[in-house]
Amino acid sequence: MPTDYAERASRLPGAVLWTKGASPAGGGAGDGGSDGGADGLVLPDGCMDLLWSEGRLLVAGPDTRAFRPGPGLRGPWTGIRFRPGAGPLLLGVPAYELRDRRVELADLRPAAEVRRLTGRIDAAADPAVALEELALHLAAAARPEDPLVRAVAGALAAGRSVAATAEAVGLGARQLHRRSLAAFGYGPKTLARILRLQRALGLARAGVPLAETAARTGYADQAHLSRDVRELAGARVTELL
Repeated sequence: MPTDYAERASRLPGAVLWTKGASPAGGGAGDGGSDGGADGLVLPDGCMDLLWSEGRLLVAGPDTRAFRPGPGLRGPWTGIRFRPGAGPLLLGVPAYELRDRRVELADLRPAAEVRRLTGRIDAAADPAVALEELALHLAAAARPEDPLVRAVAGALAAGRSVAATAEAVGLGARQLHRRSLAAFGYGPKTLARILRLQRALGLARAGVPLAETAARTGYADQAHLSRDVRELAGARVTELL
């Protein structure tokens, strides 16, 4: 993880507030919480982020592949990463519409409102706290989170199969796929694969040998883990570690 990156649990349940960059209110360039450590590479994690840099508010949609920020997204930034399935409720847009995209918040909400919110955060003594307050405000105005969506995300994050997850929540395959597209930005198989990658990287970063990591997270073997990392992250697992 880059040395200029920091995060903490947000007051918004399940969310993470993070900063990345030279200033205390810096942030990554998409969703810093899943930075793989490979030169600013941002890995898919099933989440959406609300991002701020001076004069800008953006939304990072759910990624299906690693994202490497371009010159216009170098930061510093701060962001709040919503747990899987929560972002669409707060932002009022289905997750699949933002898949693999970074968009201005003004493209999703009235421009005058976004200018006012951006100015308020720009002027705050601690922009990260001000961004968190904005997220809390959006959450208070949003409709309640669907317990079924939480159950799907929790089951897949724990390593349950898509079939077992569908049975547990009482949905057919097509219904589960449709609900997952709106909530997570992609189908349950893709989400399960992404969450498995994150579990594996967590174990490997904690010092668990790669062969054991692969076995504990449901890969056929270490080679399978390595292939999945390369396909999703565009880098070798050793580079990410």
